[in-house]
Amino acid sequence: MRIEIRGRNVDVDDDLREMVRKRLQPLGRQVSPLATLEVILSEERNPSIADKQVAEATLHVKGVTLCAKECSPEMTHSVRELSEDLKRQVKKHRELRRKRSRTRHLVDQMRGRPAELHP
Repeated sequence: MRIEIRGRNVDVDDDLREMVRKRLQPLGRQVSPLATLEVILSEERNPSIADKQVAEATLHVKGVTLCAKECSPEMTHSVRELSEDLKRQVKKHRELRRKRSRTRHLVDQMRGRPAELHP
């Protein structure tokens, strides 16, 4: 999985970049190696907004695009919440694909077709 990290109104230093990679790297084991993850870290400049640190992510997987956005007073907390949200979405997506594959397999068996296990 390829991870692209960009900053808007935020200086993305090596420590922050490494923390984002460390948090989001486990998703790479659950998705295709061809998937791309775009992470945008930004800071709101409006003084009336309490949750100024914003982390957004878009995961492009074959046939599906998963998006998440989290805001908090600290960037590390935003990235942590973002990673949990993406993990939940990827898990749900994988379960739906597996369920669909099993259902097709069972329907083929019921119709008397040769049993082919769909990936």
